[in-house]
Amino acid sequence: MANWTADSNDALHLSLVRANDDKEVLGDNESYENFHPTFTYPIYGEDEKIYGYTDLVIDLRFTSGSLSQFLNITYSAKLPTSSTLDDGYYQSEAEFLAHVEKDASSFRPLGKKIHSYTRVAPNSAKKGKGTAITISEDDPDAIVFEAWHVTWSTPGFREYHRRMQLFILLYIEAGSYINDEEDSWEFVVLSRKRRTTPVTETYHFLGYSSLYPFYCFPDKLRLRLRYTTAALYNAIYQHVLTRPSITELTVEDPAEAFEDLRDRNDLAMLLGHPPSLSHGGGRVGRTPAKSKTAGKLGPPADRAWLERWRKELKIAGRQFHRLVEMLIQLHLNPADTRAAKAYRLQVKERLYRFNYEMLIQLDEKDRIEKLEETFQTVREDYQRILATVR
Repeated sequence: MANWTADSNDALHLSLVRANDDKEVLGDNESYENFHPTFTYPIYGEDEKIYGYTDLVIDLRFTSGSLSQFLNITYSAKLPTSSTLDDGYYQSEAEFLAHVEKDASSFRPLGKKIHSYTRVAPNSAKKGKGTAITISEDDPDAIVFEAWHVTWSTPGFREYHRRMQLFILLYIEAGSYINDEEDSWEFVVLSRKRRTTPVTETYHFLGYSSLYPFYCFPDKLRLRLRYTTAALYNAIYQHVLTRPSITELTVEDPAEAFEDLRDRNDLAMLLGHPPSLSHGGGRVGRTPAKSKTAGKLGPPADRAWLERWRKELKIAGRQFHRLVEMLIQLHLNPADTRAAKAYRLQVKERLYRFNYEMLIQLDEKDRIEKLEETFQTVREDYQRILATVR
């Protein structure tokens, strides 16, 4: 008897199709075609199954720049159904591939470029000579990554967004579409620019983040970030620093993996600042043989000094204080028992304030034990994060 049920993750084949000249310059291990999604339950249900076909293959291809789509569905047998394809897809492979070639020379990212950085092409002779290679955007071996800021008012973007938002459902756990009738949304789209000939450059879609502004008393805005990657996060953060109207960058209910990404990027940024911030203007803790005075990081940290830096760096309060705790832990002398105690009390005070409603329901003994348990868990997690950025 035929098996009429298909795994939707396996059945769906995705491709970001490049022009033939683009494919010629790809590295040996670069492939952007015939890959599968991570999730399909937002489309096909929690079981991620498609019923009614045998040997089902859903071939969904995008032009790598404009994200125009080709859809072809094949199967060896099908149960009767009344479903039809939506409009908006190429159904002729020849017409789609012709559009891919045209797209390579005509497509340019929408909006305003706000950030760029370079990497050495995988097939370059420069690759492998070291990880800290600085390469110019004009170098033939450079791949240039550009972040572009767009809004609903950007010509052509609303239709472009309809095409790219599908990737949110396929790759972000619990991802969902935004309400595109709300005019305040902003977006940052990451594109890869690559030279295919000495005079030809093509752009390829890599990902995007959504941003929503909220009022912040008395006359500023908070910008809330929804889904991102490390590269996009850094680009967005640098963009936020240039906007006087934005007081801080926040995130929308981050998953654990995103919290790690945010911590690593923020911590690396702070460690890249002058010692006046990363070391607090002096030693962390007190080492009598060398210094009688702790730096601004303490512990305990100088609150007025921290708040000045937090506002200048536009980092949300809880996140900034967590980062400060990581910096203290990084530089703390294990032999300095007085500083270790001050650090423990500083972290516990923050944890107590943050979890007040839960802790106040416990008796004093249980409250103390719970705080100590949470402190040890936090300290271990900080150590894990610190190990990835040193």
